[in-house]
Formats: sequence, structure tokens, C-alpha cells
Amino acid sequence: MPSRIGLWRIGSEAAVRSNSLEPHLRYLVEHLGLPRADLRQILVDNDARMRFFCYWDNESGDRVPDVPNAIRIMMEAMGGTVEIDEYR
Repeated sequence: MPSRIGLWRIGSEAAVRSNSLEPHLRYLVEHLGLPRADLRQILVDNDARMRFFCYWDNESGDRVPDVPNAIRIMMEAMGGTVEIDEYR
């Protein structure tokens, strides 16, 4: 959904039932039709940024977010990032 400051948010929590991060990231990749060869240039042309911003509930402190290298590499190639916001 668009916000007032030019941000878009797409969530996976309603579509994916998992405590692991990887299925949520894979859902976003599929839902957004990634990778896209033209996306890096679109970001540059529009002075825009792209990121997967992930909330990570780690109350016990013993869970490690599982971001597959392939997704991290794909995001970097398109000019994006994967960021984890961990809560303990």
C-alpha cells in the first residue's frame, strides 16, 4: 500500500504461515515478479530505493534469520537490500 511519504509496503504475513524468514522472502520475490532486469535503472532514474525490511521476533535470542544468499545477491544486483529489524 502506498504511504504519504512515497513508500510502498507489501506484507507476507497473511499469505505465509511460517516462523522462518525464507518462505516470506520467497513469497515476496514471487509476488513482485523478481528479478527484473530493468529495476536497477528504474530505481536510478527515479532516485528511489528498494529494500526487503523484515521484522524478526527473537525473544529467546537463539533464532537466526535465514536469508538465502540467492535472494541477497538478487536484491543487490537490482540495487536493493535485505534489512532485518530484530526484536528481543
